[in-house]
Amino acid sequence: MLPEEILIKKCKELVSEYENIERQLSDPSTYSDQNKMVELSRKRKALQKVVPTAKRYLELIQRREEAKQILEEETDEDMLELAKEELKEVEKELEEMEEKLPDVLVPPDPDDERNVIMEIRAGVGGEEAALFAGDLFRMYSRYAERKGWAVDVLSVNETDLGGIKEITFEVKGEGVYSHLKYEGGVHRVQRVPVTESGGRIHTSAASVVVMKEPDEVEIDIKPEDIEMETFRSGGKGGQHQNKRESGVRLIHKPTGITVVVTTERSQHQNRAKAMKILKARVYQMMQQQQEQEVSALRRSLVGSGDRSEKIRTYNFPQSRVTDHRIGLTLYNLDAILDGDLDELVQALRVAETKDKLQSISQS
Repeated sequence: MLPEEILIKKCKELVSEYENIERQLSDPSTYSDQNKMVELSRKRKALQKVVPTAKRYLELIQRREEAKQILEEETDEDMLELAKEELKEVEKELEEMEEKLPDVLVPPDPDDERNVIMEIRAGVGGEEAALFAGDLFRMYSRYAERKGWAVDVLSVNETDLGGIKEITFEVKGEGVYSHLKYEGGVHRVQRVPVTESGGRIHTSAASVVVMKEPDEVEIDIKPEDIEMETFRSGGKGGQHQNKRESGVRLIHKPTGITVVVTTERSQHQNRAKAMKILKARVYQMMQQQQEQEVSALRRSLVGSGDRSEKIRTYNFPQSRVTDHRIGLTLYNLDAILDGDLDELVQALRVAETKDKLQSISQS
């Protein structure tokens, strides 16, 4: 349990931040800056979930101090009796609140309600890595289905054996980022590949990138900064050849970011999907630069989402899944690959909360 003085301090900070945001949102000058409006509105929505509890805690602290003062200064028996009852009730509620308050005080992530764009790429392991990348995509698709989210494939490059060299897809729904933000990094698989006749266990890997989808006003890509190329596209192995140049390649000149989309038969649809991916990648690059500038930002347990960071191992012979960031091992591999990720996600959330609480206690 955190010391009372820290709880009071953090509650006051939350209330003060919320009131400051409310003042800015009511200021007419804010309306002219759409980026600022979106950012402030998102922060206010996140704080609205915790500020009422913080205010209640501060109110109880004040009532306790007033009751104690009456007991010290008052001589009237009736007043003293009322103050004793008040103090007893307040202290009971404070005790109950102090059990759950630390979780409330963890700074809410204003981005938790965002949609995401995810990329999965086969890593070391050849065809087996591509098959594993396909398994991961199915896992996230099934998880999204369980949550009532929508999945839209923006770009995919498949192999002849049904694996995936690379896939980019959008996930839309309530609280998407709050659940999927932990998935960025290298996912490793240990199993006997279908391509292996000797029955030996191989280790392969695939990388996952999770990008917050920016709002329209948050990222403005100028038309003159984009170079577009078109080409004929077809399915894997050359089937379904398209006689029209429906494939689209977008190159963002300032950053060098390149996006290729061929999933649709229409050039217009491919360009729209390519722009969605491009905006997400540029937005991610901007955010990474900002974090590096601020940069003594601590590295939390969810990590940076860097593809070089191994986060999880899926071991088929033992039906075991291990998340290396929190040292959690579960023996329900089939269920997890079928989209049952809740236990993993909840454990990561709890660990992240503990990490943030520790930083609060040290601040």
